[in-house]
Amino acid sequence: MGAKQSFPREQIPQNRTFVVTGANRGIGYEIAKWIAMLGGTVVMACRSEDETMKAMRQMDQEYKEEKAKGTEGLVDVPELSLVFMELDLSSFKSTKAFVQAYKDSGRPLHVLICNAGISKAKPEQTEDGFEFMLQVNYLSHFLMIGQLLPMMKKNESETRIVLVSSDAHKMCGYNLEAINYQGDPSNFGVLDYYGRSKLYQIMQMHCLHRRLRNSNISVTSAHPGMVETKIGAEFKDRTAYQLFLKMSRLVGVMRTPIQGATTIINSAVNPDLKSVSGVYFKDCQPASTTSVSRDEVKQEELWNKTLEFLKGHFTEEEIYCLEGADPTETLSD
Repeated sequence: MGAKQSFPREQIPQNRTFVVTGANRGIGYEIAKWIAMLGGTVVMACRSEDETMKAMRQMDQEYKEEKAKGTEGLVDVPELSLVFMELDLSSFKSTKAFVQAYKDSGRPLHVLICNAGISKAKPEQTEDGFEFMLQVNYLSHFLMIGQLLPMMKKNESETRIVLVSSDAHKMCGYNLEAINYQGDPSNFGVLDYYGRSKLYQIMQMHCLHRRLRNSNISVTSAHPGMVETKIGAEFKDRTAYQLFLKMSRLVGVMRTPIQGATTIINSAVNPDLKSVSGVYFKDCQPASTTSVSRDEVKQEELWNKTLEFLKGHFTEEEIYCLEGADPTETLSD
């Protein structure tokens, strides 16, 4: 994985709870598995219960294999602490139902890893009227964060939000007037709009960092690298995409899921990063982002546009917390 790519193999208390979206395959699978193998309790927030339960069984098997190999730092338990909870990020209704079910479960939440993402070959709209990548990769994660913040702020221990972004944000445009694509399908720039969804996550990180700087919550984002997962499934029949994959493998830039997951795991568990916030990580090191992503005026424009899109989905308390207030204070204060 390279000298700079690693995360500490230190055991995590079982009562430290992580939510990982899209945890049943690809990068998310490795994130969830390794955090659980280190001892943490992982809530796998995914669409399919059958696929997630299958993934959990596979994780337990791989955990036994790692134990047999003598891998250092692993917790010694009969089976991993994994929990399935249903979440479909293409639906605000499902996202809000997940949050309510999580609150009703009584579990604490110490680390929220917004990992799930999609890439669509053609423009499609969700049931809520938004372009799919915009909603799944960005808007629904924003909604989830906003609705979970009040309980996260009440944690006595340090709490983290990790946004899985991408260097794809360096290869896209920025135009809030066209944020929700509704144009001619033949003119849809899939790489442009995928990159935009990742750009928005970095800009969201900066906005949250400013608002939460006096709280117990840190916010970071991370680039996993170029990983061959099912995110590119819609392009499997395209000759250009297959050629791209072949060349990427030949030159050695394509990563395995665990290689892609390493920076995210490090951001989530490394004790040395507990007070680090507002940083974009690549290969487990702070990395630069585009000037657009760092533009505070544009960040606030995006923040306000996002709240406009999500109007009616947040309570007054949630808006209060999103803007940096302490949930222990009364709204009248």
